[in-house]
Amino acid sequence: MTTKIQKAACIGGGVIGGAWAARFVLAGIDTKMFDPHPEAERIVGEVMANAERAYGLLTMAPLPKKGKLTFVKTIEEAVEGADWIQESVPERVDLKRNVITQIDAAADPKALIGSSTSGIMPTELQRDMKHPERMFVAHPYNPVYLLPLAELVGGEKTAPETLELAKARLAPIGMKGVILKKEIEAFVGDRLLEAVWREGLWLIKDDICDTETLDDVIRYSFGMRWAQMGMFETYRIAGGEAGMRHFIAQFGPCLSWPWTKLTDVVDLTDELIDKIASQSDAQSGAYGFRELERIRDENLVGIMQTLKGSNGGKGWGAGKLLSEFEAQLWANAPKPEAKASADLLKLLEPKVHPSWVDYNGHMTEFRYNQCFADAADAFLRLIGVDMDYVAAGHSYYTVEAHNQWLDEAKLGDALFVEAQVLPSDGKRIHTYMWLRRASDNALLATCEHMMLHVSSKEGKSVPPLPAVLEKFNQFADAHASLPVPETAGRTVGQRK
Repeated sequence: MTTKIQKAACIGGGVIGGAWAARFVLAGIDTKMFDPHPEAERIVGEVMANAERAYGLLTMAPLPKKGKLTFVKTIEEAVEGADWIQESVPERVDLKRNVITQIDAAADPKALIGSSTSGIMPTELQRDMKHPERMFVAHPYNPVYLLPLAELVGGEKTAPETLELAKARLAPIGMKGVILKKEIEAFVGDRLLEAVWREGLWLIKDDICDTETLDDVIRYSFGMRWAQMGMFETYRIAGGEAGMRHFIAQFGPCLSWPWTKLTDVVDLTDELIDKIASQSDAQSGAYGFRELERIRDENLVGIMQTLKGSNGGKGWGAGKLLSEFEAQLWANAPKPEAKASADLLKLLEPKVHPSWVDYNGHMTEFRYNQCFADAADAFLRLIGVDMDYVAAGHSYYTVEAHNQWLDEAKLGDALFVEAQVLPSDGKRIHTYMWLRRASDNALLATCEHMMLHVSSKEGKSVPPLPAVLEKFNQFADAHASLPVPETAGRTVGQRK
């Protein structure tokens, strides 16, 4: 049985269902959506727009061709031909059970059926199914299209291989499925969140702090620690060289101290609700809902991009998962093709990521260099220097470059890089590149660039393999008639 989702169905198109659809569609999966809400297409369309924007910031790896999102009028139409069906209707046992039973009756018996429930036990939901062995909880976190975790929870009648298959099918769409050993109300994540939420309500009620202060305590301290290491690994480090045993011995007695009110539930009176709501409005009311979503997405992208480069470039946590997902995207991307002609080569079309800007809000010098380096890599792929070529012991190394920074790029700007191949023999690749802003064609920077072909096994410069040299010569010959750019060969500070 294939471990890739071929066709997906989403039943329910709210915040979670719409984001599931975005995750599927942006992974290249045709998806059908059923939601009787009269504005479902608008709502899901807005979620999809934010998801596409976030992916444009998240990765420069080539995404697959977008899947087709089709809205249908019945559950039966939605599940026809689908091998992954995700139920995301409102959190009521009777409603969910009824919908899942309808899905079960109409779907292929081998199709996986996941529920997005945040706390209902799967045994309750699969009660009336004919094929309960393929039903499970796939509890995601918002936004589903960015946060990669799904808790996979089976009920009494769920087959163990169903959960393993679900985990395998999530991996190609950039998600990590974690299988719980037993079902329990609210699973793992929401039980932890509920504990923090309950204590937070008491801190607000007792006027210890306001909502903004409480959020600041989380986001400026342990929230960042948890984002990349979780709870237990963080506490292991807190134990010093002696590790977790020392931490528990040192801080374990605190559990018996009356620090929290987790066994005492706050009474959510109208007065307390008004208090929390008014403080929250003061904290975030200046932003619209979709704008807050976009700010959240940018922040998450920045964290994940940073984590991708940590651990000596190997990545860490969600960043390591992103790196693996990007490697898969590159591996599955169509081989780049371009016919040699006298036209400049458009090699790269990046956007300015949140992590690319400095304190002035402008793209940093390093990222200008990255654009040119990535464009050079794109040219190498055009002539056949791909990962297989490098793995076989051949590569090109940059040996010299001269950049001019001419204008500013700002967050969100769409850019592109064009290149001209200057006279060179293939053992050396000499190019001249222009970085421009797409909206007004403004010239932002130029780069004169020289690469040298090397054998990593021999540790010296050697000619490229014949197939690569042949492709390179096609582009070099096509550009031989172009005039040499005016500033090619300049030295630093030299007048034009």
